[in-house]
Formats: sequence, structure tokens, C-alpha cells
Amino acid sequence: MALERTLSIVKPDGVTRNLIGEVIRRLEKSGLRVVGSRMLRLTTAQAEGFYAVHRERPFFRDLVTYMTSGPVVVQVLEGENAVAKNREVMGATDPKKAAPGTIRADLAESIEANTVHGSDSVENAKVEIAYFFKDSELCARS
Repeated sequence: MALERTLSIVKPDGVTRNLIGEVIRRLEKSGLRVVGSRMLRLTTAQAEGFYAVHRERPFFRDLVTYMTSGPVVVQVLEGENAVAKNREVMGATDPKKAAPGTIRADLAESIEANTVHGSDSVENAKVEIAYFFKDSELCARS
């Protein structure tokens, strides 16, 4: 197994509904550790940059509007196979298709307001983490 880092975002619906602690509890219970965290409100430019890969998709503008609609919590998680573990705990993007007991199945309101974001690969995790954090802002835990 490989020690990895991944990005996790508690989206505006999760922050508004006071689910930050519940999301973190579930992630930590799975064996992941938070090594960096901050709350911020994304600007339009930040959201557009972060989701640039989706720029040509029909949902892009709605996604940017949603992600700038309120505060988010961005965090770096560390652990064995952190990317896959985080995605397992989150569940499928569409909460109707997410496995019971996952964050999205239990907490998400819709496919758009699905409470959390997580990196989909080790390579993307590195890019996404660097988008929000400097290496010096991350604290290795043992």
C-alpha cells in the first residue's frame, strides 16, 4: 500500500448545513488524516481555474456558480491509498447511485449539491493540492 495525499472539499451545501465535522469524522474513521485545512469562499476566477477541465461541459457555469455560493472547506488528507479511500468514503457523484453509508448517499441533497469533492487520481491530487496549499502549509502526521 502506498502513503498518498488527496484533496477533499466540503462544498457549500455541506458547510451551510453544518456537516464539516461529520464529513471529517467519517474520513478520519476510515483511516485518513487531515494534514492541511482551511475555510474560504472561492472567487469566480478560483472556481473557474479549479474546474477548468470541465470548461466545455454544459454544467460548468452552474458548477462555478454553486461553488462560489458560500464558503467551502478545503483539506488535504493523508493515508494509505488516500485517493481511493476518500472516493470510497464519499460514494458516487450522484447520491442516488452512491452506496449506503457513504457521505453522498447519507448527506448529499442532489448530484450538484453532493456535499464533497475528492481528487480522482494521484496525479490530479497533486495538482489540486497545489492549487490551494503550499507544501509548507501541510503538516505530516505520524
